[in-house]
Amino acid sequence: MNPAEQWNDINTRHLAAMVSWVRLRLQKLAPSPKVKEKGGGLWFRKEEAQDIEESGSPQKATDEEIAKVHQAMTELEGTQPPPALILLDERLGLTPFDRNVLALCAAMELDTRIASLCARVHDDPNKAYPTFALAFALFDDSDWSALSPQGALRHWRLLEISQPDGRPLTAAALRADERIINYLKGLNYLDDRLVPLLDRLEIPADNRPLPPSQQDQVEQILKSLRWPETMERPPIIHLLGSDGPSKRLVAGRVAAALGLSLQAMDIKALPPQSADFENFTRLWQRETRLLPMGLYIEVNGAGEGERLLLKRFLNRGPGLVFVDLAEAGPPATRPEAAFEIAKPLPREQARLWQAALQDCVGDPSKHQLEYSAARLAEQFSFNQLQIQRLAAAAKENGADGEALSMEALWGACRVAARAGMEQLAQRIDAKADWQRLVLPPEQKALLLRICEQAHQRNRVYEEWGFREVMNRGLGINALFAGESGTGKTMAAEVIANELSLDLYRIDLSAVVNKYIGETEKNLRRVFDAAEESGAILFFDEADALFGKRSEVKDSHDRYANIEINYLLQRMESYRGLAILATNMKNALDKAFMRRLRFIVEFPMPGAAERNEIWQKVFPVETPLSDALDYDYLAKLNLSGGSIHNVALNAAFEAAQTGGPVTMAMLLSAVQAEFKKLERPAKASEFDWPGHAKAVA
Repeated sequence: MNPAEQWNDINTRHLAAMVSWVRLRLQKLAPSPKVKEKGGGLWFRKEEAQDIEESGSPQKATDEEIAKVHQAMTELEGTQPPPALILLDERLGLTPFDRNVLALCAAMELDTRIASLCARVHDDPNKAYPTFALAFALFDDSDWSALSPQGALRHWRLLEISQPDGRPLTAAALRADERIINYLKGLNYLDDRLVPLLDRLEIPADNRPLPPSQQDQVEQILKSLRWPETMERPPIIHLLGSDGPSKRLVAGRVAAALGLSLQAMDIKALPPQSADFENFTRLWQRETRLLPMGLYIEVNGAGEGERLLLKRFLNRGPGLVFVDLAEAGPPATRPEAAFEIAKPLPREQARLWQAALQDCVGDPSKHQLEYSAARLAEQFSFNQLQIQRLAAAAKENGADGEALSMEALWGACRVAARAGMEQLAQRIDAKADWQRLVLPPEQKALLLRICEQAHQRNRVYEEWGFREVMNRGLGINALFAGESGTGKTMAAEVIANELSLDLYRIDLSAVVNKYIGETEKNLRRVFDAAEESGAILFFDEADALFGKRSEVKDSHDRYANIEINYLLQRMESYRGLAILATNMKNALDKAFMRRLRFIVEFPMPGAAERNEIWQKVFPVETPLSDALDYDYLAKLNLSGGSIHNVALNAAFEAAQTGGPVTMAMLLSAVQAEFKKLERPAKASEFDWPGHAKAVA
């Protein structure tokens, strides 16, 4: 028999002895019932009726029988570990009288003879239930403090008390809580009333070691929980940071080291009503004494009222409590300890990728494996579980017998990283490539340098040690300046395609907020999400956000300058690629100019560039007239964006007529574009020399 079976056997015998002891005491105290005439009924069970029939009176318990059963019960209570009732006594601080009252109520649930005995002691067939008055008469160690709301029986909700019609507390019907009855039986599980509000926090069973930076946090948390040892309650552990999975993983390892399970709860699950909140708090306090477990509370997104409710709960809640916060919350009266939990460092992510890829891709060369892992770690920021799942999913989705495609894995990482950005910015479906982009050689060379630096970041920052000596300026910030339609957005698309990254345009309407401090919060969310996703940020019309600071004349100026100051700091600490586009370069604050690594001027295209743009503007599927004169069209002073508009309008006109795009259609569309731009143009500018020939 294993230890668990031995304990169950001892607990079962102790429970049986306890019920017998209560029943014998009731039998001794109960008066002999009067057998009524036919139709009157009896106040006792059939077994008692049989005793009366055989002996002439109900069976009475003797002091010797009671003492013998009590002796057997006491001997079983001395075992180690003790029976459930003694464990409950130790964990909830019951008095001897509390324990006897609970034994009486438990016996009522476990022995059907107890009800009729209670009715006989009460001398009332309608009172077939335990009461405090019955307990005072039944047991020798009466204690009036058991009736107090602060007494263990009522404080820990061990009893259900029924007081209809203003019945006195001593005469109220008592019933043992179902959770407590099952605990006494040896069935220890979470209270059913708490189950809908909590979720078990699953801890991965593979026990893979955490990255060193996170394992160090685990050790620091364990150290804070062990000191000082005289602390009545452990400190509340605040886990700060934006990565929930990493925080849950660290909390799970801490709990496992302490031999505890973890229950997770969203702060919104805290009952707002006072009575429900009080009941929940008491039940949780009780559960922490009956089960080895801690609580993990997710707070992000909570309102002020919910945070105050949490503060009340934390001030009273016992046991190990983790609070998942993006930033520090309201202080509690009990001790606290805050820890910043982040995703693994880039070099740690590289090692995690290397281990995951080794399992998935078979036997690649060491150099190839290290390069692929470093490239993934530098561009994307994933936690340990995400890296393992992405590598495993990519292998599972691949063809049997084929090596894992790094391109497929890279694409999977891009999709997985989008989750944080989709609600904050607009993703641009980048379609432009180097062939479509028409710029002077100097500008193209600058764009190539941006791509090259993005490719070589890992070597310079990690292998060559720049990350160790720099704490800002690790990102790449570029300014694209030029008039509207000169190719700034297309250039951003080309870079995104070259780097195989997502491109997100920042929606100013979703960022700028008239309420003080809200704009900074929105910007922080955007930058944090972009760093997590590895995406390229594209600030179109950047002068609206990055404008010059002004002289402070009123509070509006002061708060506007605060927004600019925050942007300056955040741009400098941003670790990704950010592109600012503006047609008002002089409107930008000079402090931004210093923080920009690249400034690319986008000039209006010359005749040669316009000729090239005209030849590339139509897709190969578009039917074109053989008479298109690109040299003549190149003489018309239009930007690349305007040329695109002209080509599109002419294509729609051709589609309407059912023929190809002709020179006449293009010239008509050019005239419309000039009018739209409010640019004066002479009729002679549109007098195409080949017009007569084309008509003939």
